[in-house]
Amino acid sequence: MVEGGGRSGGWRRALGPGVLFTGAAVGVSHLVQSTRAGAVYGFALVLVVVAANLLKYPAFRFGPHYAAATHTSLLEGYRRQGRWALAVYGLLTLGTMFTVLAAVTLVTAGIASFLFGIDLPPVVVSAVVLLLCGALVAVGRYHWLDRISKVVVSVLALSTLVAVFAALPTVDWGTIRIVPSSEELDPATMLFVAALVGWMPSAIDVSVWQSLWTLAREKDTGHRPTLQESSLDFHLGYWGTALLAVCFLALGAAVMHGRGIELDQRPAVFASQIVDLYASTLGEWSRPVIGTCALLTMFSTTLTVVDGFPRALSVLVARFRGPEQPGGAEEDRQANRNVYWVSVVVAALGALAVLQLLLAQLKTLVDVATTLSFLTAPILAWLNHRAVLGPEVPTEMRPARWLIVASWVGIIGLGGFALLYLVLITKA
Repeated sequence: MVEGGGRSGGWRRALGPGVLFTGAAVGVSHLVQSTRAGAVYGFALVLVVVAANLLKYPAFRFGPHYAAATHTSLLEGYRRQGRWALAVYGLLTLGTMFTVLAAVTLVTAGIASFLFGIDLPPVVVSAVVLLLCGALVAVGRYHWLDRISKVVVSVLALSTLVAVFAALPTVDWGTIRIVPSSEELDPATMLFVAALVGWMPSAIDVSVWQSLWTLAREKDTGHRPTLQESSLDFHLGYWGTALLAVCFLALGAAVMHGRGIELDQRPAVFASQIVDLYASTLGEWSRPVIGTCALLTMFSTTLTVVDGFPRALSVLVARFRGPEQPGGAEEDRQANRNVYWVSVVVAALGALAVLQLLLAQLKTLVDVATTLSFLTAPILAWLNHRAVLGPEVPTEMRPARWLIVASWVGIIGLGGFALLYLVLITKA
């Protein structure tokens, strides 16, 4: 086993994939959807946010768990179930990739336009953002991805916690509801809940990325993490992300709910509203700081998405060709550099095409992207469940019984919500 300089401080060398998860998640799902939930419904959807994080927990945990237990990516776990599982993952990825990338890029471009006073069409600014992300992954790959995310996530998390504590005294706790009223339980609310859950805390596709990031971190540091070290990294990222989701909802509820403020469809105006959330609680001095943090956070999210989809697709192609050797996912990706870069270009062009079609409808674009992820969640959760119980996972490294039960609860719960959504949408 590669120790990378001994066991001392091994957990520090294992930290990284969990932070990347936070960087990927604390973007549209938090800045847009959680804030929007608080602004429109107050605290009435806070239990939905908590439930989504609990239901998805096993599916996300199984990504780095499988990588640490087998030293192969979750895609190898799919291959062992049959190439049909790889095909399902590939189809689901291609079905969501363009809208996901379009959504995160448009929000990033909107914040950049607001912060720097850029008076250019959003599609042009979005294209520049994608070019910058492509250049960064070309130069630094995992190394820069890891380090940029750690700084950005830490600064935004601290700023958000301070803003929330400053805003909470303004809340009239005597009128707070933590469940929607009977008047709010209409089809429109249910459709929004589906969109909220879709990326709460993120799309389950990211569990595959986490397994790949775990292996990339191993290659970057020369340290092969134990299951315990990988679990610590995952839990810091996952539950930190869940806490931030509740914080953004609380900010929206405390500052915007009941005041006739609606999140604007125009990306630059929406960005100014997000900065206003912080400025109204922390003071005017915070505007440039928070604006910069929001931009870097969304840029970090876009960067991880630009890398994540092509990284997964390049390894996916390799898995169709044959099995993965322990620690070989990165070698597969390097061998499939053409697939990786073609995927980057195709994803970027597809995202720009989606933006051109839905340019003036920020919330519509976000809802489409998040709802697609919501509908695919139970399928990917089921594949992850089957993978982590595969014969290649040593018996002593398999999930505890309670986690297996929790996984089934998540699969059934997410599947039930998806069926309910389809019933509602056909009646709408």
